[in-house]
Amino acid sequence: MSIAKNILETIGNTPMVRLNHVIDGSPATVLAKVETFNPGHSIKDRMAVYMVNDAEAKGYLKPGGTIIECTSGNTGMGLALVGVVRGYKCIFTTNDKQSKEKIDILKAVGAEVVVCPTAVEASDPRSYYAVAERLSKEIPNSFWFNQYDNLANWLAHYETTGPEIWEQTEGKVTHVLVGAGTCGTITGVGKFLKEKNPAIQIIGIDTYGSILKKYKETGEIDPKENYPYLTEGIGKDTIPLNLDNNVVDYYEKVGDKEAALACRRLAREEGLLLGYSGGSAMAGFHQLKDRFTKDDVVVIIFHDHGSRYLGKIYNDDWMRERGFLQTELTVADLIKSKKDKTFYSIDAGETVRSVLNLMKTHDISQLPVMLEGKIKGTISENAILNFILENPLHNPDKAVQSIMSDAMPEVALDIPISKLNRYFEEKIPGVIARDQVGNFHVITKFDIVRSL
Repeated sequence: MSIAKNILETIGNTPMVRLNHVIDGSPATVLAKVETFNPGHSIKDRMAVYMVNDAEAKGYLKPGGTIIECTSGNTGMGLALVGVVRGYKCIFTTNDKQSKEKIDILKAVGAEVVVCPTAVEASDPRSYYAVAERLSKEIPNSFWFNQYDNLANWLAHYETTGPEIWEQTEGKVTHVLVGAGTCGTITGVGKFLKEKNPAIQIIGIDTYGSILKKYKETGEIDPKENYPYLTEGIGKDTIPLNLDNNVVDYYEKVGDKEAALACRRLAREEGLLLGYSGGSAMAGFHQLKDRFTKDDVVVIIFHDHGSRYLGKIYNDDWMRERGFLQTELTVADLIKSKKDKTFYSIDAGETVRSVLNLMKTHDISQLPVMLEGKIKGTISENAILNFILENPLHNPDKAVQSIMSDAMPEVALDIPISKLNRYFEEKIPGVIARDQVGNFHVITKFDIVRSL
């Protein structure tokens, strides 16, 4: 029987998959190295095991000890898996821009997570680097792995990821696109492949707000290049010891929006649900695609899984709030955005007095009129005002059905809000929509204005 002794033995040997639909007409052979097949769903599993093995061999980590690391989530997951198998406690520091899913996953495998502010210098005592270092000094029998400067990081990719790419492409690989964060992957893969064939181009994918591209091009660390960004997993505000720019031929910067939209395309057109850095790598290919020819074999490394970004790049509201998604709002979106989804209505036999009290209590200006569970008409504050002015000696206990107007029209959930205007008239103050479970909702002009 072929059985892994534990989950750590399933790390590596991830598949290489041809991309067919998102390459936008490129004549090159474009392949994806899909690292989501690692047990922790990211490429970081590889170096997590290497770093722990190295720490154990050097006596930095002893039985029953505590693993401490600053992480955007994926390295933490890899280290947590090692901790579970080998009996170590884990404490991870992360920053507050990371997705909730990443933090929840770390907690699910027993880790303690400390969330630190993003918008501080690495040297600031509140940064997730500084907090991790401090905890390692305060907690006995603990070790801070510092993946950025721990050289076992790049060695893991030199000994595993690079050789796999070479073997899977039968040595035909011409370009590798890889996100640069800790820089272990780009250095390890680059070193191995350049030794095999110095002509192979290693292209680092950077993000706006990171210093890596300009540092490669000028040798200078420019503080003006460092500013907040949304993309997770790549980009740096300092230069990691793991970085060997001698093996990097070029850096391409990718924006937050372009990366997020590329993720969505990969999911819908290739069936690959990937994380933010994978979208960055794909968007980097789109920006550079004119430089690739039919003779090129381009490998794009997809670092982690999209399940960790369901509340962000795969959430329409999150995307729309940041201006990344330009699709028009629909009636369903309006209903979802309403804070109070209660359907207020009045029975046809109720009185004008009852309507006024209900409108006053809930600050609403129109109500559907119901008869035997069906919407039969509409009563609005304008109708009541007209009734009072035209009937000075009016009876406040007059039945609503005697002064109601026609029922508000019912519309489908998928109608764009730009199409609703044709329904509104002076006597039609709103429309009715029924959600997927059958509940009624009133949509008014004010609801539309508020949503915009």
